[in-house]
This record gives sequence, structure tokens and C-alpha cells, in this order.
Amino acid sequence: MEPIPETVAAIEELGPFAVDGDLAERLRDMGRRVCELVPDCVALSLVSREHGVTFALVATDAEIALLDALRHLDVGPVSEPGPASRPVAQRGPPPSLPEDVLDERAWQRLAQRGAAPAVASSLTMPILTDGLTTGTVTLYAGSDNAFGGLHEQLATILGSWAPGAVTNADLPFRSRRAAERAPDLLAREGVIGRAVRALAAHLDLDLRAARRHLSRAARRAGISEAQLAEAIVRLHGRPDR
Repeated sequence: MEPIPETVAAIEELGPFAVDGDLAERLRDMGRRVCELVPDCVALSLVSREHGVTFALVATDAEIALLDALRHLDVGPVSEPGPASRPVAQRGPPPSLPEDVLDERAWQRLAQRGAAPAVASSLTMPILTDGLTTGTVTLYAGSDNAFGGLHEQLATILGSWAPGAVTNADLPFRSRRAAERAPDLLAREGVIGRAVRALAAHLDLDLRAARRHLSRAARRAGISEAQLAEAIVRLHGRPDR
């Protein structure tokens, strides 16, 4: 698996603020180790509360093609067919709700109607630091029960908390769309950060008070914090300032 382009851009945007060191390499290593345990894992997303963004890895086209070929040959570690080997969109009337509300398999089959291509199951676990949730990690696989019985082992690889695991909560792979927004979010926060520091120096405030001052001024003006921050940064950067 490789980081999507937006994740590469987001990590570059973080630069020296990426306290995890080489974040891209850390994500690749996590993906490699997960795939050794779950060969048909096709994607991984990591939500960082510290940075307020989502990072994502996805299988390459060649990796997905190989998994699909193994399914058709009925050999190797992948035993259950995933969406890659059947039509993604299914026509006809919408499926009825399961009669047994506790039947997880029935609910999973229902959710798979809206699943992303090549995704048949997902596993989401929280990441805890000193007892506090600092993020979440979600894995996506091409077979229905890819993560069954492996929660503890995967939690060890990912630094997550297995008892908090939730299965099949994101078959549409919504976290990828969140990851695609990461560079813009980080760029916006970077501008706001520069504006806050400029306000703090100009008004002799601490950074927290300067951020509140920026937020109040933006609300009163009926504009976003990012718009006001861009104006402050431009003014602060003028030679006559």
C-alpha cells in the first residue's frame, strides 16, 4: 500500500510539525505489517486528532489486480470473493432490512450495497495515549471476514485499542474523502497560525487569547477565520508594517 497523493502533500505541509518523525514511512511500515497478517487488506486510514486531519494508504492497481486474480484462481490466502470480483453497483429494488437486528452478517451484506470498489469489510479501532483517544485507525479488506480473530494482533501493529474495535462501519471508504481534504485543511491552519502569532505580537497577547480575538473578529465581520487570517498575513508582510 502507498499513501494517496493528498496524504503525501499533507505530510509535506506538516514538515517540522510532524512530531512522529518520517510519518510517510511510518504509515508504509504499518501498512506492510498489516498486509503480512491480512493479505487482502486494500486500504488503511489514520485520523490524527493532534493535526485534525486524516491520512490514507491504498493498495496499488497492481496489488488489487493480483488479489482479484487469486480470487478467480481460488488459490492463496484470499478465500472469500470481494467486490473486485463482482459488479460494484447492483441494480434492482433496494434490499430489505434484516429480520434479525442482531444478525451482523445480514447487516454487512446490506452495507456492501454501498461499499467502495474492492472493499467488503472494514475494522476501526481507537488510538489511546495516556487513556485519551488521540486518533482512530481503519482498515479495509476485500473479503467479508478478513479481520476476524485478528483484532489483538492488529492492535499491536497499529498501536490501537482492540476492545474498542468496530467492524464494517465505513464500507464506503468515507475516510479517503476526508484524507483528500487534508492538504487544504493544513494549509488553512498554517495561515491561521501565522495570523495568530502576528496578532499576539501586535496586541501583546498570548497565543490562545490571540486566537479567540481572531475568531470573534471574523464572526463580527461575517467572514471565515481563514479569510481574516489571510488578510492579516498579507498586511503583516507588507514592507511598511
